[in-house]
Parts: sequence; structure tokens; C-alpha cells
Amino acid sequence: MTEKFIKIGLVSISDRASSGAYEDQGIPALKEWLGLALKTPWEHVARIIPDEQDEIEATLCDLVDQEACSLVLTTGGTGPALRDVTPEATLAIADKVMPGFGEQMRQISLQFVPTAILSRQVAVIRKQSLIINLPGQPKSIRETLEGLKDADDKQRVHGIFAAVPYCLDLIGAPYIETNEAVTKAFRPKSAQKPQA
Repeated sequence: MTEKFIKIGLVSISDRASSGAYEDQGIPALKEWLGLALKTPWEHVARIIPDEQDEIEATLCDLVDQEACSLVLTTGGTGPALRDVTPEATLAIADKVMPGFGEQMRQISLQFVPTAILSRQVAVIRKQSLIINLPGQPKSIRETLEGLKDADDKQRVHGIFAAVPYCLDLIGAPYIETNEAVTKAFRPKSAQKPQA
């Protein structure tokens, strides 16, 4: 049986990176992590854009509506600064809001810094696509996606990606499997496909 691949949109939102003044670190970090975490074949469509709400909205719509990405991960522009408008743009193009993702991302970050409460990341569904705003720093991206483990390698705080595969199932996106050493996908037994 041939596995269906998943198409993933990766968007770095940064005035400096989009102008070439700064080398983007978000998309390389996402590509590296997804390469380790996903067992399902995947391909990506990447965009580096400035902190302009109209452009963010247009990019997210294009990745879902034209490029047919089932998952879109953004990085950057989620703080309280005047130019940080990623959450506003994401909410503006949403069909449904998924508040649990933002709550869990802040919970993870609060293990490290009290300023995590300044983060405004959101997640939404548009059509049959899940869009998630992630932090901007590579270390924070990894921690947010895979969660925190203790010294014995036991999961202490779940990362948000554990819930992504089942969310994709529920909205009619491709069934994806993860490398459990990186992140274990949680699904009810009734939603799990038998192992080949």
C-alpha cells in the first residue's frame, strides 16, 4: 500500500529576514524537525514574508486554497510589538479557532521564561487545513512541537504536535504517522490504522 504524502506550508514572518538583512532560521528549523518527526512522506512550500497583515493573510490563503497544504506552520510575529500581526492575520482567514494549541504552547514556554504570557500564538482551521503560529526561535520551535521530557526521557509536558495528526484526521486531511522517538501521535484506538 502506498502512503499518501502530506503537503506542508512553512511561513517565516519577519521584516528583517524577508528583506535579506537577517538569515531566516525558522524555516530551516521546521524542515529539520519535520524530517526527524514524520514517518509519512511530505513535501513543503516555503515563504519568507514581512510583518504585513495583508501579505500574511494572502500567503496563508494561497498555501491552503491554491497550494493545497494540509498543514501550515508559521514562525514569528506573535508577540505584543507593534509590527507583530501574525495572530490577527491568522484569525482573519479562519473558519474555526483551535484555542488549545495556543494554550499548550504558552504552557510549554512558561517552563522556561515568565514572558511566555506575552506570546499570542493561535491555531485555526481553514477548509481542510490546520494553521499553527509557532515561536520564532529554533529552540522554542522544537520545544513547542515535541514538548518536554524529564531526565529519564519520560514525557513531562506534551508538545502540540502530538495532537496534530488526529486533528488532521478529523478535518479530512491525509493520515500521517510520526517517529515516536521524537513525538508520539495520540489517536483514539478507533482512529488508528493497523500497522502494515
